[in-house]
Amino acid sequence: MDAINIRHYFFYLASLVIIIAGLKVASEIVVILFLAIFISSIFSTLLRILERRHIPRVISYILVISIFILISLLLAYIVNISLKNFISNMPQYEQQLQGLVVKIIALGETYGVVVDKKMILDALNFSSFFGFTTNIIGSIGTFLSKFLLIVIGVAFILAESKSFERKLKVIFKQNSEELEHFNLFSHNIQKYFLVKSTTSFLTGFIIAVGLIIFDVDYPILWGVIAMLFNFVPVVGSIIASIPAILLSLVSLDLNTTLFLIVFYVVINISISNIIEPKLMGKELGLSPLVIFFSLILWGWVLGIVGMFLAVPITMTLKIAFSSNKSTQWLAVLMSDIPSKKEAKG
Repeated sequence: MDAINIRHYFFYLASLVIIIAGLKVASEIVVILFLAIFISSIFSTLLRILERRHIPRVISYILVISIFILISLLLAYIVNISLKNFISNMPQYEQQLQGLVVKIIALGETYGVVVDKKMILDALNFSSFFGFTTNIIGSIGTFLSKFLLIVIGVAFILAESKSFERKLKVIFKQNSEELEHFNLFSHNIQKYFLVKSTTSFLTGFIIAVGLIIFDVDYPILWGVIAMLFNFVPVVGSIIASIPAILLSLVSLDLNTTLFLIVFYVVINISISNIIEPKLMGKELGLSPLVIFFSLILWGWVLGIVGMFLAVPITMTLKIAFSSNKSTQWLAVLMSDIPSKKEAKG
């Protein structure tokens, strides 16, 4: 029996490696498919709400697709315009940042700290940093530029949602327990995406308003970046805050920048660690170790978009495992049980 079990485990491991390799090769198509599925799970909730208000399904369907297209076009427009302005002003920001570093070095020299100014400026390499920021924003712009294919995918998935429910009833008509498992899985997935999308929008909106108050350049762009990077745990909020903080440092003053850092920290901690867990429920928690390795894995498989999708994909797998008794042990391994015990204590 042990030899048979070991062969089974090696078979599952080999299958997993083949699947991951296939996903990496077909990453461009897979990204569009995953995005269409995840976005559909969010907008299907809105579709059901409209239908419950006795709005005809065709009209509800057109309204939902129109809202999605409008949001996608708005995001693409904001990122495109802001990116062009940011690139045109980048040499000016680079000079201001270099001037700030020179002042800091001069201040250090007055206290007897002698350093090689040229070596420091070369080591910091501002051009590379701003290039990295531009590449990130450019990747988001490329991602938004594929929205036509995503819209078509979302449209077909939402159109097939009713018939898909009927197909499931036919498939599981002899096994009501399996249908119940799938319904639980579907409900939890929709709950996760709805809550995560809501908290991400809230994060981006509050940060955009805050940056307007602080008078930082491109507040809406950094708000959109904060909203999107809220899907990337741990490092996402840090990466999203760096451009706005640096712009504040070079164009405003140190006190404003310090207040801005505190503002970012308070908003991200409040929403990610307080509001989001309460709305999602403790059963949808992921282990920090699982989150870390999921970022590495899906970032490698699907590129930068994979980092945005890492937690949603991993959460989908966890919910799928927890919806079936035979795979619940995998869901337990992926869950954040220690945090639950600490919360109870």
